[in-house]
Amino acid sequence: MRSLFVCASIVGAALMLGGCATSQPVGWAVTQVKLPQALGDGAAKQGMKKGVSECKSYLAMVAVGDASIEAAAKNGGITKIQFVDWDANNILGVIGTYTCTVYGE
Repeated sequence: MRSLFVCASIVGAALMLGGCATSQPVGWAVTQVKLPQALGDGAAKQGMKKGVSECKSYLAMVAVGDASIEAAAKNGGITKIQFVDWDANNILGVIGTYTCTVYGE
């Protein structure tokens, strides 16, 4: 019985800590982050075209949509990309929204 508890504890810890080395910050219960993907002056974004693409995740089991840079540029009619921002909002893995915003000409 003790070995079953130890094995279950190890598996549980591995599942909870498995995403620790991700490329973006992810909260266990809530994730709400904005991450710039390119260097530049935020004030320079004023007056530029803006394109947005988005995908959604449901119950951390199904994800649909196209949040690519290419889709955002196409949605904004942008041919020369200057800045790219990425936003993530997720609560307990129930519903997550991931948005890519592209600025340019």
